Amino acid sequence: MTRDDARALDRSDPLAAFRDRFALPEGVIYLDGNSLGVLPRAVTPALADTLTRQWGERLIRSWNEGWIEAPQRLGAKIAPLIGAAADEVIVGDTTSTHLFKALVAALRHDPARRTIVSEAGNFPTDLHIAEGAVGCVPGATLKVVARDRLAAALGDDTAVLLLTHVHYKTAERFDLADWSARAHAAGALMLWDLSHSVGAVPIDLAAAGADLAVGCTYKYLNGGPGAPAFLYVARQWQAALANPVSGWMGHAEPFAFTDGYRPAEGMRRWLVGTPSILAMASLEAALDLWNDIDMAQIAAKSAALFAILAEAGAAAGLACVSPADPAQRGSHISFRHRHAYAVTQALIARGVIGDFRAPDVLRLGLTPLYLSHEDVWRAGALLQEVIADEAWRDPAYATRNAVT
Repeated sequence: MTRDDARALDRSDPLAAFRDRFALPEGVIYLDGNSLGVLPRAVTPALADTLTRQWGERLIRSWNEGWIEAPQRLGAKIAPLIGAAADEVIVGDTTSTHLFKALVAALRHDPARRTIVSEAGNFPTDLHIAEGAVGCVPGATLKVVARDRLAAALGDDTAVLLLTHVHYKTAERFDLADWSARAHAAGALMLWDLSHSVGAVPIDLAAAGADLAVGCTYKYLNGGPGAPAFLYVARQWQAALANPVSGWMGHAEPFAFTDGYRPAEGMRRWLVGTPSILAMASLEAALDLWNDIDMAQIAAKSAALFAILAEAGAAAGLACVSPADPAQRGSHISFRHRHAYAVTQALIARGVIGDFRAPDVLRLGLTPLYLSHEDVWRAGALLQEVIADEAWRDPAYATRNAVT
């Protein structure tokens, strides 16, 4: 792959026009959109309107002029990206909160089933939340096993199988349909964490037969730091499962102000407290970008960008820990290096922003909406340069920041 080859790919790129819809800083090749997405240009005026007109002028009246329906409205905008119906997705709270609600609901559904099964090395927060969930249900347990032992771990006591669709570190991808079927064959519910796959790879929860799913919106969906998360509950389970966090926004009549709790119908019952309207406004403007995007084009470009960096990493002598088959991975590429943190910092100093995942992984996100092939080619050239001249040995690059 030469620079001219990369430029030729850019000239024929059907997604190239989307790059101008993002506020990309000069002199930066941003390969960390799998951690925090870039600011869409539409967010700034949308947020300004929310601040100055909706809050500043309309004040409390804005609740009846669109705010109160925001969780359902944004859920309907995410639904096509995950293969769900509009009334199966709700937005609000955090990924961790949604995960807790879904896990406890699954554990309480069948008294004979009190075990969560998940993968060792899953995103740590998911396992931490699962620990908290089993602590809330008498007799519940968490069974964490290696990936190659997951199928054997499913049994008559399994309430729910919790898996992250795309692994946060290696980018390995589970087959949605296959593992949903395995969970169901064991009599368990299937709960997916889509945080590293929504907006990055094609997803069809309905076709896969998934029961529950959660996901964040600040990575590939570019909703902003700490943007509200989403929860999917298949229609067949919406009345059968109970939200364990019975907040007033999930009440059938929140403004009746009754002492007793009566859950709302459908996905509204999964709401808890008052949503952050400023965060919802930012996310909604970002989601509107996806109206005209073909996920097949996203997947194809992601594969092309991966190939460029995989070639550069191999030339630099780095071991790639991400699957070679595009169908078996997400949209980032990870390399192993004994001093991966220092390598990451040396790249950042040269304007290539990726991130580090302990203990030894350099992770580079591939976000097709705003990255060009030439960007990624240039990042690969700089990666080879940093490794070849051992620039990472500079002691300044060894000092750990709080966020890596």
